[in-house]
Amino acid sequence: MSWQTGLIKTILDPSNWIISTDVAVVIADKFPKARHHYLVLPKADIASIFQLNKTHLPLLEELHLLAHNVIEIRGEKIDNFQIGFHAEPSMQRLHLHVISKDFVSSCLKTKKHWNSFNTPLFLPYDSLYTQLNSEGTIKRLSKVTKEALLATPLKCNQCSFVAKNIPSFKEHLQDHSAL
Repeated sequence: MSWQTGLIKTILDPSNWIISTDVAVVIADKFPKARHHYLVLPKADIASIFQLNKTHLPLLEELHLLAHNVIEIRGEKIDNFQIGFHAEPSMQRLHLHVISKDFVSSCLKTKKHWNSFNTPLFLPYDSLYTQLNSEGTIKRLSKVTKEALLATPLKCNQCSFVAKNIPSFKEHLQDHSAL
């Protein structure tokens, strides 16, 4: 199994589940990009957001409910989280990210990591749901758009600070979380 199919292997082992229902499971991200980073995955074999259609809207609602449940179970506040999908998924199996906005993590190592959650490369749940409900499909970003978003400067999600590199940016994010 390649790293791209790692989520499939992970959800096959119930010891990895934080919450489960008949249709989905919640697991901790193995390489969290924030203090709290969970993934909500359907048990059905859906490769990515690009295989979704309107018949999947109830499934998405269930995934979203589980996202809220894991935040509540962890004793956290929903306002401190982003819930959504990568517009350009790198792993096979549809998965909904539930990630705290602090982005304090040793696994946050690259500009790509940051920009995948803090630019339109990250599709908030509500945006994806609305697009799927109205258009019946999720559109791919163009290669030019993806490249431009990946090149976006490291701008803080909590203030106007723009970092020149990842080490200074991570230090800045750590300062926010210390407040």
